[in-house]
Amino acid sequence: YLFALRLVPLFPFFLINLVMGITRFPTKTFAWVSQLGMLAGTVVFIYAGTQLGQLDSLSGILSPGLIFAFVLLGVFPMVAKKVMDRIRGNKVLAPFNKPESFDNNLLVIGAGSGGLVSAYIAAAVKAKVTLIEKHKMGGDCLNTGCVPSKALIRTAKALSEAKHSEKYGIKRMEAEFDFKDVMARVQNVITKIEPHDSIERYTDLGVNVITGEARIVDPYRVEVNGETLTARNIIVATGARPLVPPIKGLDTVDYLTSDDVWQLEEQPKRLVVLGGGPIGSELAQAFARLGSQVTQIEMAPQILIREDDEVSEQVRKQFEDDGIEVLTSHKALEFVREGDEQYIVCEYEGGTKRIAFDKVLLALGRQANVTGFGLEELGVELTGRGTVVADDFLATNFPNIHVVGDVTGPYQFTHVAAHQAWFASVNALLGISKRFKVDYRVIPWATFTDPEVARVGLNEKDAKEQGIAYEVTTYGIDDLDRAIADSADTGMVKVLTAPGKDKILGATIVGKGAGDLLPEFVLAMKHNLGLNKILGTIHIYPTMSEANKYAAGDWKRAHAPEKILNWLEKFHTWRRN
Repeated sequence: YLFALRLVPLFPFFLINLVMGITRFPTKTFAWVSQLGMLAGTVVFIYAGTQLGQLDSLSGILSPGLIFAFVLLGVFPMVAKKVMDRIRGNKVLAPFNKPESFDNNLLVIGAGSGGLVSAYIAAAVKAKVTLIEKHKMGGDCLNTGCVPSKALIRTAKALSEAKHSEKYGIKRMEAEFDFKDVMARVQNVITKIEPHDSIERYTDLGVNVITGEARIVDPYRVEVNGETLTARNIIVATGARPLVPPIKGLDTVDYLTSDDVWQLEEQPKRLVVLGGGPIGSELAQAFARLGSQVTQIEMAPQILIREDDEVSEQVRKQFEDDGIEVLTSHKALEFVREGDEQYIVCEYEGGTKRIAFDKVLLALGRQANVTGFGLEELGVELTGRGTVVADDFLATNFPNIHVVGDVTGPYQFTHVAAHQAWFASVNALLGISKRFKVDYRVIPWATFTDPEVARVGLNEKDAKEQGIAYEVTTYGIDDLDRAIADSADTGMVKVLTAPGKDKILGATIVGKGAGDLLPEFVLAMKHNLGLNKILGTIHIYPTMSEANKYAAGDWKRAHAPEKILNWLEKFHTWRRN
């Protein structure tokens, strides 16, 4: 550590001397390590000094020797840092036998979003890449997550629109369905999208795809199907699984998770959804609209706890209109089976409450898949949350093992995994010359309830917790022409800006198609465009996207230059007379 500080002068040397002087660091060791660490820098500075000393006129400033000296001064810290990174990496990898040659430039474990994009990028830059998947291509998102849930939500929304057909001027609309047909449609949607993530497609792209269980033997070797493959770099993209909590009696009842709910053939009459986050909320509403009697239980004081209070309240109101019993501030204590009946017992306001159910859906978050394939045995570091520790470049404590997606976090979204995959694959394959820090500045997400909730950046909760000053502009979608025409005139666009400026700190949209409206704010924040730029952009009439422009217009009116407007009023009065 001292050698690194001396080699890369990030801190003044006198400060290092003072700090080291109050530690138990041996004086002799301090002396020789300091001299060794400063040697390279001393050589560079002496060389630059000798070149400056040889100047005899201003024209000498452009001499090759002096220019080289200044270039050397500029690049030395970067070179020194590269050297230190290489030394640290070699130290970690030293105990392992490095192959003389490698079968692959990159080996990817897991064919979810992060793994697929990592393999695709590697193949695109003509690297030899192998992708290993033990189950289904496409991972959770395609098979048990994003895709099936959105298919189910769409069917449920159609039934809701039929039920409330009077909103559209239709007195009565009958809708008959069979639950098996609904679930069959879900599987058909998965089947239709499967080719996008198929073995055939990625093979055609130049990826060597292997179906089997991978096991990391060491930082260079992975076993699969009895064969040992070597790779210069490895990317772990093993995803996560639904969290099953250690609640008393859970093993005695019929519980579901987001993994196996899609195998249901008979619709549960009474469904308890344990969890008020995005997954629990989406599926609670979908099953309620399909006709199940749904009770949603959440330990926190509101569902969608990460969102602002009024956002959560709008969703809750719609849930109650859909017939969902929403129980917040209820803590699950145990599950009980009495004959043919099943109950969940919850603690609420000092007492207990029993809720009967036929099925219970656990939607309490996701747990990273870090066991069973050699990570622990190798010594890859984990966080307290059970995810893999990754640095700013998505490398683990082994410099040639990178990690992407839910297995590392911090955001468990499909689009974030794909975003990370670019950084991990480029850093793994081309990091010898240049590495890129993963960029988490602008992360959007959406919860596909009805109304949808989409957000990027800060909301009021975040800003208050972080002590960030802000202003709020809220535009009610009930005023939007297209929303009124579609009988979807509920929701809002809520934008946080820096005080007195149009700089966007965050945006939350609640309403129809919120996830499709949000990218305008994502783009603006990514490229430092303010609300004035959104206001000055033509938006098609009549569309829902006008809500973004009207929110920007509300901000503009609130920051109108009153003195100038007063003078203009006087000017126009003078002109009339």
